[in-house]
Amino acid sequence: MKKTEIISIINQKGGVGKTTTTINLAAGLALQNKKILVVDLDPQGNATTGLGLSNSESSEETIYAVLNGTKKFFDVIKKTKFKNLDLISSNVDLSGLEVETAGDSKRAFILKEQISAYFKDSNDFYEYILIDCPPSLSLLTVMALVASNSLVVPLQTEFFALEGLTQLMKTIDRVKVNLNQNLKIKGILLTMYDKRNKLSSQVEREARDYFKEQVYSTVIPRNVRLSEAPSHGVPVLLYDKSCPGSKSYFSFTDEFLNKEKTFESAA
Repeated sequence: MKKTEIISIINQKGGVGKTTTTINLAAGLALQNKKILVVDLDPQGNATTGLGLSNSESSEETIYAVLNGTKKFFDVIKKTKFKNLDLISSNVDLSGLEVETAGDSKRAFILKEQISAYFKDSNDFYEYILIDCPPSLSLLTVMALVASNSLVVPLQTEFFALEGLTQLMKTIDRVKVNLNQNLKIKGILLTMYDKRNKLSSQVEREARDYFKEQVYSTVIPRNVRLSEAPSHGVPVLLYDKSCPGSKSYFSFTDEFLNKEKTFESAA
């Protein structure tokens, strides 16, 4: 049986299209009949509301309850209104976790251990678990890196973007050395691309020169419908299938799956 792949969508900068990428990759994969679980690991809970659930409910029903030990992973999985797509939601209480676990020397492994226990005890099977990370290099991000097999890094095509990426790469390398040697970067996705802006194409060129084939061919444009969709609690792929943002995320989903196939046949 194929193993579940756990993928963190990560960038320590906010507003780079991380949550948008998480929910639309999840929706794109679900539309291709892959069974998907999204774990919202951001206290802002934007992936939760972006998939049509509330981020103001009791913490007993969220990822926070799993990480503080009061609930099992299995207990807090919720169905969304989208076929093949489940969610573990988040809310603002998650922001207190770092202080609450300060005395626990193994705290970086809590999420990994909970997911491993879930795999042992459950007959449910997800092809992909996508973790939407918070916009910081905090304990929550480290937990996600420890629990993941691989990473997708959304990179906005704006000034300072590559500088922030260098810092992220250093963190990833430290985690690989000390906590998770199997972690790999699956790919870098260029987001918020504005073809009228010279800076966008300059950042794209620099990213492709430096990271080579790690950068996906698909580029996600700036698009009004992309930013409207979350307020309706629907991925843009279902909100407006024909807008430029949707077309790009459909194309990204295909490229993501094709890279998977290539990787598997090479392995």
